Amino acid sequence: MLVAAAVCPCPPLLVPEVAVGAAPELDTARAACVDALGVLAAARPDLLVVVGPTGREDVGPYPQGARGSFRGFGVDLEVRLGPTAADADAPARELPPSLAVAAWLLERTGWADAPIEGLGVDGSLAPEGCADIGAELGARAARVALLVMGDASACRSLKAPGYLDERAAPFDAEAGRALGAADLAALRAIDPALARELKASGRAPWQILAAAAEDAGLTGALLYEDAPYGVGYLVATWT
Repeated sequence: MLVAAAVCPCPPLLVPEVAVGAAPELDTARAACVDALGVLAAARPDLLVVVGPTGREDVGPYPQGARGSFRGFGVDLEVRLGPTAADADAPARELPPSLAVAAWLLERTGWADAPIEGLGVDGSLAPEGCADIGAELGARAARVALLVMGDASACRSLKAPGYLDERAAPFDAEAGRALGAADLAALRAIDPALARELKASGRAPWQILAAAAEDAGLTGALLYEDAPYGVGYLVATWT
């Protein structure tokens, strides 16, 4: 059963080495993510599953110890999704960016509270597919925690990656409200087409979370909501 969840944004800019001069602008977001992971640790899970949006070529599971890097962003920095057992073979696939950011956050907080698994999810996955995955994840262990990575819209300003779209701010406000209230119905109701048009990478992971939390009786808290660089970043916890 799902006992806790943390929702965090997944821009590589969260990593100071990648952000370079922009690093201080995201300090509040980084601090909120650290607080959110603290909530996960306090829930004493038996298993932590990290869910992040990916391209179709990166869909699927990633074992504990899988490695990632930020070389694609011009930084020679490697991360690992939790420790690797001494007798384990080195995982072949490299973590996609969203899971690499999650691995960086877990290393930053010194996560050692439960085994970790990663799951890359196609950002275009239909809500029905999200529901199936979420239900399966929620039943993985007696006490499951989810670290859910994903951004809100990327259309909040003229300089945003998706340019300015007047629908973006209301979309982000409703997503933040739903995540902060653990409103499962509202998350399930997010329109995939609208999310795609607004370049909101968090839609599928959020809908997976909603399915995993069915009948879990969790309450939510919104820790951070802002749109630096015209991209909506949300941090929330469910306990």
